[in-house]
Amino acid sequence: MRLGKTNLTVNKNGFGALPIQRRNIEDSIKILQNAYENGINFYDTARVYTDSEEKIGLALNDVRENIYIASKTFSQNVEGFWNDIETSLKYLQTDYIDIYQFHNPPFCPKLGDGTGLYEAMLEAKKQGLIKHIGISTHQYTIANEVIESNLYETLQFPFSYLTSDKELEIVKKCKIKDIGFIAMKAMAGGLIQNAKSSYAFMQKFDNVLPIWGIQKQSELDEFLNCQKSNIQLDNKLILEIEKDKKELQGDFCRGCGYCNPCIANIEISTCARMSLWIRRFPTEPCLTKETQEKMNKINDCIECLECIKKCPYKLNIPQLLKENYKDYQNILSGKTKIE
Repeated sequence: MRLGKTNLTVNKNGFGALPIQRRNIEDSIKILQNAYENGINFYDTARVYTDSEEKIGLALNDVRENIYIASKTFSQNVEGFWNDIETSLKYLQTDYIDIYQFHNPPFCPKLGDGTGLYEAMLEAKKQGLIKHIGISTHQYTIANEVIESNLYETLQFPFSYLTSDKELEIVKKCKIKDIGFIAMKAMAGGLIQNAKSSYAFMQKFDNVLPIWGIQKQSELDEFLNCQKSNIQLDNKLILEIEKDKKELQGDFCRGCGYCNPCIANIEISTCARMSLWIRRFPTEPCLTKETQEKMNKINDCIECLECIKKCPYKLNIPQLLKENYKDYQNILSGKTKIE
């Protein structure tokens, strides 16, 4: 597919390299090289993804001219921007980054806004350190501002078949403006488990590049097989999608982690999704002593509301935690049965 006005021709399967930071270097290199050998040519990472950039550099530096790399800076000042880009180039073992993105900023950086951030992007592009300017956001209002600004070549935004009409409108606007749309959270933070239905859904949009978060060879194989088999939406997959929509659409935690750190040391991305996890994945160790201890930490919540301020989806996290804790205790006591 053509990625908007960047004119980059990319494989419809993009590699989301956030999860490989959880794997050792040897395994990560094998997965990344296998992705390349099977035609994947787009790799998305970020400076804050610990050693993700380093692993991409180690695995793919000898085929650099055949791939496209997108990375991100989380910095909100010019000095930090230049430090991030210098570090990213070093770890990626490259002289340039194809798409450099602002990483979920609380505002849309623009020319003349006083921060100097967008001007820094332009200077990096002038120096040949980056090829294209992009932005990643979880916020609908900022995404709209990005589109209207006409300053960005790509927008990375959450998009899956659980998406509401409001988010779908963002995809349509990007197509009209020829902005490359990079879909993060294509599996809704892991709550969607059917790779075929997700892949088939994405095939409906010729301007959307899904970046699948991959940390296992088996996960990579699923998407490669979907592509090889040319999976398309059929009645069976449509039914799967409708079933998931009924269960999951609405106010649920996507597990993005932007609410962290919690003052009370509550593992919000786990605890606020426990009701869904325990029903969808009953074979997972959701009832272990360790998990019970994590859930009991919910009682330490002081309702400071800092998590709500930081949540891109403006979820009432303290309320979600309470509801999940009550449901979890009912399951532990046997009051609520799960299949």
